[in-house]
Amino acid sequence: MSFREFLGKLKEEGKLREVNAPISPVYGITASQIKEPEMLALALGVPQSGIIEYLSSHPPEGEVKVVDDSPTKEVTGKPDLGKLPILTHFEGDGAPYITSGVVISEYDGVTNASIHRLRVTGKDTLVPRLVEFRHTHNLFMKAKENNEPLKLAIAIGIDPVTLFAVCTRVPEGKEFEYASSLKGEPVELFECKNGIKVPHSEIVLEGYIDPEEIADEGPFVDISGTYDIIRKQPVIHLTNIMHRKDPVYHALMPAGSEHHILMGIPYEPLIFNEVKKAADVKNVVMTPGGCYYFHAVVQIHKKNDDDGKAAIEATFAAHKSLKHVTIVDDDINIFDPNDIEFAIATRLKGDEDIHIFPNVRGSTLDPRSENGIGTKVGFDATIELSKKWKFERATIPKV
Repeated sequence: MSFREFLGKLKEEGKLREVNAPISPVYGITASQIKEPEMLALALGVPQSGIIEYLSSHPPEGEVKVVDDSPTKEVTGKPDLGKLPILTHFEGDGAPYITSGVVISEYDGVTNASIHRLRVTGKDTLVPRLVEFRHTHNLFMKAKENNEPLKLAIAIGIDPVTLFAVCTRVPEGKEFEYASSLKGEPVELFECKNGIKVPHSEIVLEGYIDPEEIADEGPFVDISGTYDIIRKQPVIHLTNIMHRKDPVYHALMPAGSEHHILMGIPYEPLIFNEVKKAADVKNVVMTPGGCYYFHAVVQIHKKNDDDGKAAIEATFAAHKSLKHVTIVDDDINIFDPNDIEFAIATRLKGDEDIHIFPNVRGSTLDPRSENGIGTKVGFDATIELSKKWKFERATIPKV
C-alpha cells in the first residue's frame, strides 16, 4: 500500500480530514490544530490490541526487491527546496524543517535508513541532526575518517508500514527487510543517480554529507514538546530531485501523535522481547504523559518476587533513552492511568520497590539531562507474592 493508497483508504473510511482553504507553511499547520490520527493498526491490518504481538513476532528477515523504474521518477531536475511547502512549526524554530524525510545512506557496503529532522539552510542545503553513535552518524564518521562524503537520498512520502519500520531499532541495514516482513510482501527499491536505493516515494532528494562543513542545527521542538538546543552538525548538499507529478508533501508534526507513534511505539516490541527473557511479560505501553518516549508501563504475570526488578532492568536495557518504567501485574489495565496509579498506591513500598540508577546515559531530549546523562527510575508496583491475599481486588457481585 503506497502513501497515496493509504490516504485513499483513510478517505474511504472517513478518517481523513481535508482542508481546502490555503494554509501558510509558517505556523499555519500548527495553528490549525490538525491532529494526525493513530492509524498504525489500520496500516498493519491488525486490531489495535494485537499491535505488540504482531510487531514482536516479525523478525527483520523479509525479502527486498530491486526494480528498474518507479513513479517517483515522473519529474526530475535541479533541487530547489523553496518550491516545496516545507513547514516552520513553532515561533522558536530556527528555520523551516523537513520532518518526515527518510535518510538512506551507504558507505563501504553498509546501508542505513532512518528519519532525521532536516533544517533548511538554502535551496539545496540541509543540516541534519545526527544523534551520536546511531547508525547514520556511524556511517558518516567512517566516511569522514577517509575525508570522503557520505552519499545519501532523502525519501519523503513513503508507505506507512515502511515508514514505521525505518523508525524501529533493527540490525544495521535491515530496515527494509523488517518492512517487508511486516507487510508480508517485498519492499520495492529503485536506484537513484548516485547509486542509493530507495523505496517508491512522493519525493526523493539526492545528495551527500560534506565531511568537513558544519553549521548550526536547532532550536527545534522535539518529541517532548520542548525546544532542543542548537548544535554544530554536518551539512547535506543536494544534487538532484525526483518526484511524482503533483507530489503530496508529507510532514510530521513535532510532538504530535504521528511523531509519538513513529518515535516511541517501535520501542514497545523491543521492550516486550527483552523483558520476555527475564519475566512472563504480557504487554507493554509507552505512555502519552511520558511523551511516548520517556515512560513505559510493563505488565507481567509475576511468578517470583524478584520478577519486578528483573523486568525493570530488562526494560532499560531495551530502551536506552527511557527515563522511568513502572512494572504492574496482569490484573492492572495498562491503558488506564488510574489503574496504574492504583497499583502504585497499593502495591509499591518506596524504600523497597523504587530502583534508582543515577548518572547513566539517557536522552539529550530530556530537559533534565546534562548532555544526555541523567537518572533512571524503576517502580515495581507488583504484589508481594507471599501476601497475595492482601492485594485481591473486590469484585461487584452479580445480582
